[in-house]
Amino acid sequence: MKPKTKALVYNLVGFIGLFLIIRFSLLYLLPQVSHIVLVLAAAVAASILAPKFAVVELNGKEQIKMKWIFLKGFRDIN
Repeated sequence: MKPKTKALVYNLVGFIGLFLIIRFSLLYLLPQVSHIVLVLAAAVAASILAPKFAVVELNGKEQIKMKWIFLKGFRDIN
């Protein structure tokens, strides 16, 4: 699998995982709020909290790097 495809899959899995956790948590905690509002709030929160993966080319080789607000700096993903 190409590094760009892996980075896309990692971004998708990270977002979907956080989105589902936040969505069902908000639904459980705030049952009287409209479902559209809960989905929008979960989407915004998940897009902020999810780790970001990108492909960079170093020394002629493509590497996947991760940036997350809870970790300082960039991390290599192999």
